Formats: sequence, C-alpha cells, structure tokens
Amino acid sequence: MSNQLTAWLRTIVPAAWSALVTYLVTAGAPHWLTGPLGAAGDVLVVPAVLGAVYAVLRLAERRLPAWAIRILLGSSTPPTYQPRSNEPAS
Repeated sequence: MSNQLTAWLRTIVPAAWSALVTYLVTAGAPHWLTGPLGAAGDVLVVPAVLGAVYAVLRLAERRLPAWAIRILLGSSTPPTYQPRSNEPAS
C-alpha cells in the first residue's frame, strides 16, 4: 500500500469512528449536559469527541494487536515520509 493511501486511511478511519462515537454521545447525552450549550452543542461536541477518540486510538495503538489496529486506524503500519528532492533532509 502506498504511503499516501496509508496516510489517508489513518486519517479517515479514525474520523469515521469519531463520527460514530459523536453520534452515540449526542443521541444519548442528557439534556442537562447539552441544554446549556444550545445550538453550539453540536459545534463543540464534534471536535472534542474527534480529538479525544483519535488521541485514545493513538495511545492504544501500542498495546493492541495488528488486526485491531487495522480496524480502528485503517492500517497497522504508519506511513513513512521521505523528504522531497528539493528539500533538505532534517
């Protein structure tokens, strides 16, 4: 698999998991929690859950078997990035 496809998968798959978790959180969140936020609730909940789910998945990556990482992150191998020919290596 190309590095570009791997990077894309490792972005999209966690975002899809985050969307699912966000949906479940907003569908079952009690009104006392979301009520004070009003219409801003959806605007605030989505990025917060996205960041939290992605962080948890990346932390769990070291402890999970390869098959679970493929399901949760889209690929068990992180992409490797090579410097472009006109950029100096760091």
